[in-house]
Amino acid sequence: MTVYAFHGGIHPPENKLQSTQLPVAQANLPSHLVIPVLQHIGMAADPVVKVGDTVLKGEVIAEPVGRISAAIHAPSSGRIIDISQQPVPHASGLEAECIVIETDGAETWCEHQGLEDYTQLPPNELIDFIRSKGIAGMGGAGFPTDVKLHLGDDHIVNTLIINAAECEPYITSDDMLMRSEPEAIIGGIEVIARLLKPHHIMIGIEDNKPEAIAALNRAAEASSLQIDIQVVPTKYPSGGERQLIQLLTNIEVPSSKIPADIGIVCQNVGTAAAIYEAVTTGRPLISRIVTLTGDALTQPQNFRTLLGTPFTTLLEQAGVDQQRLSKLIMGGPMMGVPLTSPHLPVIKTTNCIIATTLEEMPAPPPAQACIRCGLCEQACPAQLLPQQLYWFSKGKEFEKARQHNLFDCIECGACAYVCPSNIPLVQYYRFAKSEIRNEELEQRRADHARARFEARQERLEREAAQKAEKRKQRAIEAAAAQAARKKAQEQAQTETTEDTGTPAVNNEAEVKALKVAAAVARTKLSKAEKALKNARDKGLDGVDKLGATVEQLSAKAEDAQAAYDTALSTNNASSNVADSDAKCDAKQNDNSDQRTAKSADYKLDMKSLKQQVSIMRTKLKKAKASDPESSEIEALESRLADAAATLKAAEDKQIERAAAEGIDLKQLKIDAALAKAAVTKIERAAKAAQNDEEREQLEAELPQKREAAEGLAQQLARFE
Repeated sequence: MTVYAFHGGIHPPENKLQSTQLPVAQANLPSHLVIPVLQHIGMAADPVVKVGDTVLKGEVIAEPVGRISAAIHAPSSGRIIDISQQPVPHASGLEAECIVIETDGAETWCEHQGLEDYTQLPPNELIDFIRSKGIAGMGGAGFPTDVKLHLGDDHIVNTLIINAAECEPYITSDDMLMRSEPEAIIGGIEVIARLLKPHHIMIGIEDNKPEAIAALNRAAEASSLQIDIQVVPTKYPSGGERQLIQLLTNIEVPSSKIPADIGIVCQNVGTAAAIYEAVTTGRPLISRIVTLTGDALTQPQNFRTLLGTPFTTLLEQAGVDQQRLSKLIMGGPMMGVPLTSPHLPVIKTTNCIIATTLEEMPAPPPAQACIRCGLCEQACPAQLLPQQLYWFSKGKEFEKARQHNLFDCIECGACAYVCPSNIPLVQYYRFAKSEIRNEELEQRRADHARARFEARQERLEREAAQKAEKRKQRAIEAAAAQAARKKAQEQAQTETTEDTGTPAVNNEAEVKALKVAAAVARTKLSKAEKALKNARDKGLDGVDKLGATVEQLSAKAEDAQAAYDTALSTNNASSNVADSDAKCDAKQNDNSDQRTAKSADYKLDMKSLKQQVSIMRTKLKKAKASDPESSEIEALESRLADAAATLKAAEDKQIERAAAEGIDLKQLKIDAALAKAAVTKIERAAKAAQNDEEREQLEAELPQKREAAEGLAQQLARFE
């Protein structure tokens, strides 16, 4: 088969021989395992255990959440002693939720069983079984494997590529896996092929792994599949997904696309082996091979390690020299993550731990100005313009960086490796990507907030339109009712005129005006009678003139009362209030003695009477305070007694009038005050309402409360 080439690439020192001299060893069982619930791309798993629970090896301790997530299992038997935020091996250096298991040393497995014949199982059930075992990509990113295996439903998979290149220096975990477990890798490829049904299966492996190549060839010969093992030249980063595809097929994955969009799926050899073990034995992904290497170790080696094992356990087993140890790196020297602590746990994507000395990896020299040599462009395997991206990232011109395909950068570090100015280019690209993602997140939040605001505005406008329509309808109905009442009144007026020959008063306002005129006339007559009596008692002049005035006012009062009685009888059916007033006035006219006249006067001027009593009390109090022996005190007391008696007579008359109609005037006053207070309370609550629904509910109660309060007020007004 033809091997193609990709643009750029570099040849850093391999440093792989140090860790391949010894076979894979079993790592020691630590006293505590720290298992992060997020060891993959996507949503963190949800813990299903609590502190104090006892778990068995292989038991589920966290379930996947959402489509892109992976289950987490107990790597060993023991007891859950903590579920909290712990430091994890991540480039951010932040903490994450972890489940801490105190191991019991027994390594007691939970019940588990593989599939007798996975070929007889429907694809969806087989994928769900793999998902339940928590398998994620073990080549670097940690993408949940079951998601990639679902691609066969939406995409036609022409080529399945198994990535065995392991191009980065120092790392040999895949190399040792291929040497020791080639049958598991081929078995996993058969399971993947069963689900994806590819037309072509290829394994891409660099030519610096002759023993692994031989082992894979032997295992592939025993398979029923046609698997092409393609050896490619050693060149970094040939293990990159897009670069390996171009090496093997000469097809370039378009920008912003994934390999599945062009009919290609890539899986790592470690992932294939994990799938095979899960399907055949039922064991979940709870361990992996980790490379321990670097000049600070006396015995570099690969270890089969339980997930959650602290790095310190592996470093001690590999013979770390703390005096020479300068730096710890998880992963390779090109794309690895510098570690701030040796107590971090192994996770599903931990393939290598490098313990370096200062001589092995000295501190980088300070960065200098870019000399525009173009070496970074020549080394870039993604065919980007690293120098231009550097300027855009440094100048925070993120939109221009995006337009120059910043997100096609795989952060391999080849550009920084060849830069003569020692510029940390990858760090600038990571910064720019982070800022762009933050801007996109803020934009999405702003769009969401705007959509919510617009939806709320539409709802308010719709509700306002509905309210306006209801008000309009109520106005139409009210106008129609008023027109009907007016028509009935006009008809009654016509009938009255025809029967009596006297024009009827045609509205309630005129009836009220006549009532007021009659009351005013009675008041004037009463005052004139008082003046006449006073003049006669004291023998004052002008008695005759006052007598004539009384006669004139008496005639006017009789005329006003007659006009009111006629109007009231004509419009008797238009108002219950008017009817009640007519009865009271008729009764009043029957009692025409002096006391009745006075009571009528009190009725019309109760407010003045109360004010007079209050004024008299104030004057008396001041007089007593200034001169207790004053002669005015007796006169003031007499006047206060007269005013109080007059007010009492008026109040008694009110009570008598109400009692005659079977009404408790005192209780009526209390009810009217309570009704008015209830209206005020609801109005204030409506103004202070927190939302429209509550405000509308309160406003709906107001008309009924107001009507009740007005009715009580009108009833009370008849007696005041």
